[in-house]
Amino acid sequence: MNRAHLSQLAVLATVAQCASFRGAARELGLAPSAVSHAVSSLEARLGVRLLARSTRSVAPTEEGAQLLERLRPALSEIDLALETAVEARDRPAGNLRLSVPRTAAHLVLTPRLGAFASAYPDIVLEIVIEDRFTDVVEGGFDAGVRLGESLQRDMIAVRIGPDMRGALVAAPRYFETMPRPRHPRDLANHRCIRFRFSSGILYRWEFEKGGEEIEMAVEGPLILDEDHLIAQAAVDGAGLAFVFEDYVRVPLADGRLVRVLEDWCPSFEGFYVYYPSRRQMRPALRAFVDFFKVSGQGA
Repeated sequence: MNRAHLSQLAVLATVAQCASFRGAARELGLAPSAVSHAVSSLEARLGVRLLARSTRSVAPTEEGAQLLERLRPALSEIDLALETAVEARDRPAGNLRLSVPRTAAHLVLTPRLGAFASAYPDIVLEIVIEDRFTDVVEGGFDAGVRLGESLQRDMIAVRIGPDMRGALVAAPRYFETMPRPRHPRDLANHRCIRFRFSSGILYRWEFEKGGEEIEMAVEGPLILDEDHLIAQAAVDGAGLAFVFEDYVRVPLADGRLVRVLEDWCPSFEGFYVYYPSRRQMRPALRAFVDFFKVSGQGA
């Protein structure tokens, strides 16, 4: 292999990831002209167009996509080797990119991010908020975070959060004109604040009691895509809200919200960090897993 190609291939991969020459230049700490020259030189040497350029976007050509698909594991191994060398000399370092749903970011990661940054100042942690399940390899992530019930079987998973539980709540004044539901099917007659996933799907409220499982497509005056907004709308009397109980602990404690159908809201497994292979585990990822994992969980 011509060793001069190696740095050019790394530049190519960064341009493809950023979908921008200027973005890649910022990422690599190079001048945009140097980035453009590296890619053009590589294309000239190989005799094939690797990136399709327009005034608005940059995207791999078919040949470029095929090259990048085979290139990604090799570059990951190089990154791993370099970071392992740094760790052996000092401590975990480098970039760590995670796909995380909004709820996990709010409830599990955010309360401890400051402590993690202090413990590992040489790690650059990037959290990308994605509510859909993501193929972390295809998406260029080191790992992802999801609920245990959502994980694929071929993934290594380490629990990083406690059990979760839903809470069905409303403001006391809401029940001044509406009866309290005694069964999930009573919700058909209530104003419910609904949640829409980033995929466009409306969440169907899920309940369980004594082995009976009920899934409800509720109706109501509001559809939101943020749990904090849903909880606040419930406090303001807009209707019934069904959210993770951690979002409403304070208003429940001070009486701004009241809870109903609590016996239909059992606990379930919380969040896990997942990744595809122990062999490719970066030192920075190892540090993240060890820092956030629930006590007693292996990795």
